[in-house]
Amino acid sequence: MTNISKSNLIIKNRKFTAEALWSMGRINGYDLFDNKLLYTVSYYDIPKNGSSSHIIIKTLNSKEYTDLTSKMRDSNDQLTKNCAQSQTNAIFDKNGRGILFNSNGKLFEYYFDSEQVEQLSTGSLDISEFKISPDYSKCLFISSVEHSYKNEDYNDLPLTSGMIFEDLNYRHWDEFNTSLPHPFVSKLNNMKFEDHPFDILENEPYESPLKPFGGIEQLCWSKDSKKIAYTCKKKVGKEYATSTDSDIYVYDTETKTTINLCKDFEPKNYGFDSNPMYSPSGKKIAWVSMERDGYESDRSRLIIFDLGTKKKSFVSEWFESNVESFDWINDCQMVFTGVWHGLTHIYLIEINNDNELVNHEQITTGQYDYKSVKWFGNMLIVKRQSMIEADELYELDLKTKEIKQISFENDFIYTQIDKASVQPKWMKTVDNKDMLVWVIYPPHFDSTKKYPTLLYCQGGPQSAVSQFWSYRWNFLLMASEGYIIIAPNRRGLPGFGMEWLEEISLDYGGLCMKDLLTSVDIMKEESYVDSDRLGCVGASFGGYSVYWLAGHHQKRFKVFIAHDGIFNTEEQYIETEEMWFSQ
Repeated sequence: MTNISKSNLIIKNRKFTAEALWSMGRINGYDLFDNKLLYTVSYYDIPKNGSSSHIIIKTLNSKEYTDLTSKMRDSNDQLTKNCAQSQTNAIFDKNGRGILFNSNGKLFEYYFDSEQVEQLSTGSLDISEFKISPDYSKCLFISSVEHSYKNEDYNDLPLTSGMIFEDLNYRHWDEFNTSLPHPFVSKLNNMKFEDHPFDILENEPYESPLKPFGGIEQLCWSKDSKKIAYTCKKKVGKEYATSTDSDIYVYDTETKTTINLCKDFEPKNYGFDSNPMYSPSGKKIAWVSMERDGYESDRSRLIIFDLGTKKKSFVSEWFESNVESFDWINDCQMVFTGVWHGLTHIYLIEINNDNELVNHEQITTGQYDYKSVKWFGNMLIVKRQSMIEADELYELDLKTKEIKQISFENDFIYTQIDKASVQPKWMKTVDNKDMLVWVIYPPHFDSTKKYPTLLYCQGGPQSAVSQFWSYRWNFLLMASEGYIIIAPNRRGLPGFGMEWLEEISLDYGGLCMKDLLTSVDIMKEESYVDSDRLGCVGASFGGYSVYWLAGHHQKRFKVFIAHDGIFNTEEQYIETEEMWFSQ
């Protein structure tokens, strides 16, 4: 593992470059204990072709800042030094005396007093992520178990890498399913593993968390530390490949029994259900739920299940978009993030004792995307980004709605560059509807000049063009090269109601493509857009859009850039393991 630290890049001519983009710190998870903020950040190095994750500890309302990983690298203790090479899933321990983290598949604790680490986990199982029970008596962790496939049919070819699968669940995106993530539980004694961990899904051919993107957020402990709620799609073969119907299960660690909250209680849930979270009292559990099976882009709704009355309540029906990150404030208040009109903001909802919605309000403003929310008992810590600023952490006061930045990982970049500017424009579509289009202008934009212009085609196909920051399709980087970027919220994107979202279904070459061309044609009328230097770019469905436009653009564009796009829908249907997507 390569040692990589925070960049000290010196930027010339105040221009944001690809090297500057890859020098930025990427903030991941975070935690809070008293006035100490902990977060992990990844640093990249192009010449070394690698990255390192660092644990940062910062005292709030102070300039006190410690790069714990760099400190561990300088330790005289070899185990501590070794652990500095790989660190993920870092959190404070119960008393704030140290930090728990995962390193090379094992659980460790770093103690502040001794400045050394101790290994807590035992056995051969590798840990990818973990959650400690509220009473610190148990550890829930994810580890991979073998999944059946065959290659013994070719014993005469000992060097073959071929595999034979007899199940449509043979891969997830870019990896073959030779293993499945399973949740394990181990008892703890003074934070050390006490016994052999047991597999909640022992001998079952299912995943929890769900591949390819699911993580530890798809599982949680009950407040009494006796039960585990987890997300699982208990299907195999053709049924697995054609269905998005995952469920929320509750496993009792004492009785070893399991109940299905989605199917054992009315009304039953048949869509994609995930990310369970118990309320502070432990009397309720919330999760996000899609209504329809087989529809991966259905609206994600916030559902609350009362463990006493067994009543289910949908509390975000007023919000005609997706509930993303969420957290409990108390048993009658919750916050969540969701996109509306190209901005992902934080919303506060209030419910009564019967889990009926009493009030809801948007509590953040501005041209931003809020990507996560976590309540720490008296403080809400959130992650925020925009098209011209990468993720940073902020403290949000629920009473005053004031927001204060508390991490500054990339200020060293921003102080050396001239930023682009972003403006929203509403345009009329061919069927006289209103479409939001983001227009990104180069630094020092001069309306008397002409600029080459790029049409950005979004993927998904039902993913929002909001104020996102991307390390693949970075608008600040494009604009810094002197381009204007047109980024339409074409038909099929969330945040504009269900009708707008679903007008792309079974119509990939229809109104969504006309929306893209409309945005270009309207912007071409601006004197500063060079209509002789137009291009279009995109990935995934955006790549498909670029291919489609190449055959239908009627000489609008001079260049087409596509990445990972659908080139042939018939071949995609044959090749994909996600049959529900093509169907």
